[in-house]
Amino acid sequence: MNTEFLTITNLIIALTCVVSYLLMQNREGKSQVIFHPVTIKEKNQWYRFLTSGFIHADWWHLGVNMFVLWSFGNAVENYLYPNFLGEFSTLKYMGLYFGGIIVSSIPSYFQYQNAPHYAALGASGGVSAIVFAVILFEPWQNLYLYGIIAIPQILAGLGYLYYSWYMDKKGTDNIGHMAHFTGAVWGFFFTVLMNVELLPRFIEKVMEGPSWL
Repeated sequence: MNTEFLTITNLIIALTCVVSYLLMQNREGKSQVIFHPVTIKEKNQWYRFLTSGFIHADWWHLGVNMFVLWSFGNAVENYLYPNFLGEFSTLKYMGLYFGGIIVSSIPSYFQYQNAPHYAALGASGGVSAIVFAVILFEPWQNLYLYGIIAIPQILAGLGYLYYSWYMDKKGTDNIGHMAHFTGAVWGFFFTVLMNVELLPRFIEKVMEGPSWL
């Protein structure tokens, strides 16, 4: 049996795809698990902080999140976390991802706890946490935008944070930009807290600059 295929990342992806598929056109079922601050406050349904990460608005939303999670998650789970965080790395990895989903919704909860119209869904907070854990380990490694354009991860990450902050303040679309921002911050600092020696290592790597300079 191929144990590399049976990773926590791939199991999360499989479960998320199944749940998202089953509830994508099931409005009643989706309403039971979606992140809805008013319902959480009135009925103490705190599980929604987590369950909302297993449902998505459409196939595009699901596909982008799961592709990014697959691309970065397996690297973190199989190579980065075990090598730098030692024992219980699988539990720490799950804390990284699921913690990202939960923590990323906290600002929205306080902002919209009295707004019945507001609801949110998707795994973007957890996915952002995974991506920023990778940036912590290898800040100058290239990301490939559209599979072609090479951008150092740290520059892409800073751009992502600024864009998320700016678009949240602008508030002109229905995307949870603050959840992206908060999830990213969680991913970086949660990983540092798991091994504080990673922070000076990160700073040293950033100061060294990319290998091509």
